[in-house]
Amino acid sequence: MKLRDLLAYDDIVIQCHDNPDADALASGYAVYTYLKRNGKTPRFIYRGINKMQKSNLMLMVSSLEVPVTYEPDFREKPELLVLVDCQYGQRNVTTTEAYHVAVIDHHQVVSKLPALSEVRSHLGSCATVIWDMLRSEKFSLAGEKHLSTALYYGLYTDTNRMAEVSHPLDRDMMDSLDVNMSIIKEMSNSNISLDELKITGEAILGYEYDEKRRYMIIKAEACDPSILGVISDFSMETAEVDACLAYYESAEEIKFSVRSCVKEIHANELAAFLADEIGGGGGHIFKAGGTIRPEKIDVSAYDVLKRRMNAYFDKYEIIYAKTQTLDTSNMKYYEKQPQYLGYVKLTDVFPLHTMIEIRTLEGDVNIRLDEDKYLMIGLEGEVYPISGEKLQNSYKETGVPYERNLEYEPSVKDLFTGEKKKVLPFAHEVVSTGKSRIYARPLDRSVKLFTAWDEEKYYSGNPGDYIAVREDDPHDIYIIKGRLFDQLYKEI
Repeated sequence: MKLRDLLAYDDIVIQCHDNPDADALASGYAVYTYLKRNGKTPRFIYRGINKMQKSNLMLMVSSLEVPVTYEPDFREKPELLVLVDCQYGQRNVTTTEAYHVAVIDHHQVVSKLPALSEVRSHLGSCATVIWDMLRSEKFSLAGEKHLSTALYYGLYTDTNRMAEVSHPLDRDMMDSLDVNMSIIKEMSNSNISLDELKITGEAILGYEYDEKRRYMIIKAEACDPSILGVISDFSMETAEVDACLAYYESAEEIKFSVRSCVKEIHANELAAFLADEIGGGGGHIFKAGGTIRPEKIDVSAYDVLKRRMNAYFDKYEIIYAKTQTLDTSNMKYYEKQPQYLGYVKLTDVFPLHTMIEIRTLEGDVNIRLDEDKYLMIGLEGEVYPISGEKLQNSYKETGVPYERNLEYEPSVKDLFTGEKKKVLPFAHEVVSTGKSRIYARPLDRSVKLFTAWDEEKYYSGNPGDYIAVREDDPHDIYIIKGRLFDQLYKEI
């Protein structure tokens, strides 16, 4: 769906879920502004039995001039009803009859969607979905500082103060918006009520600790999701705790927050593991979170989370490539098959010695540029660093630009100036020469691999993937996805 599709209607009502949060308010505000600028006269409402009372949301509505009204007894039947941050028929939104319905959301799809719908469950907020839709319409946010601040705050609150941001589009929105940070700070400092402070204390007192695996699990009463972050952040101050999971369950959702303080546990990976096939999770390496749909489980939330926490901790072998080598006696010998890939000489993008941030689907990587820093672009758009020597030994240039349609195009940002550039315009096509030879074997258990070039972040491999080591460098160990291996290598 495109936002322009909504312009075919005149009588338009925008509705967010009952007991709206900041993301719902920001999302409705954005759709309202788009329609107003295109000559429409929409109304933005919320319903339900409770009027909004949280101090941070009241401050948001007044300070940012969010044009929402409380309409518990709304009886009209508009030509078009646009639901934001929710889906038609869900329990958390009072049903409003309409001749046509549109849905814009970022939660898991739980029922059949109308023809007019845009649901992106991989994004951290509905605000990001609508921001990207506005961008596709060439809609400028210049002069819309209130709306920009609302969009930022929507993502901020739905990702536990940006701790659970995982998709690069969420980070792109963060970087692009002109935000009034003093209002953000004021709203953030009005977020916890005295009742929520009591919930925090009681939850922490009821902690459970797994001494063998060094993690803590804490159940709280249903509360604002940001309270879970407060609970887990405070609990991570405890000695001998490497990870913490705080959660609550309600009729609509099971919300959880995850923290880690050791490099061997990526909180975003743990969050995704906890919610796999029953919800969604993600975030940063040390701070993450997610949601589980109650209808997807047939036992208690505690039983599911406890079982999955134990399974995660017992799942992996850890390999440190800088100090370890692999026994190649039980590995087969392969050479790289001809593949057309891309590479970027990073000093073509920014000057020598620039401190840059590389933004990809896998996350952000910060490095300082030297003459030998190159970036490879793989079959699925994944990027990874490579030295000039290994590039020359393993590939030859085809003499044509590298062009691909990728799910998300990698970009590079100068961390000092903030200037951001896409890398594809600087990419050259190369073909593998067959000189690159490796030893490899399929994994029979999951591993976490700390590569020789990055000792702080690991790459995960699961049974069916391959672990490989270059013939000419016993410490150049890496993971190759099973679905790609036969395309990339052939046995010698």
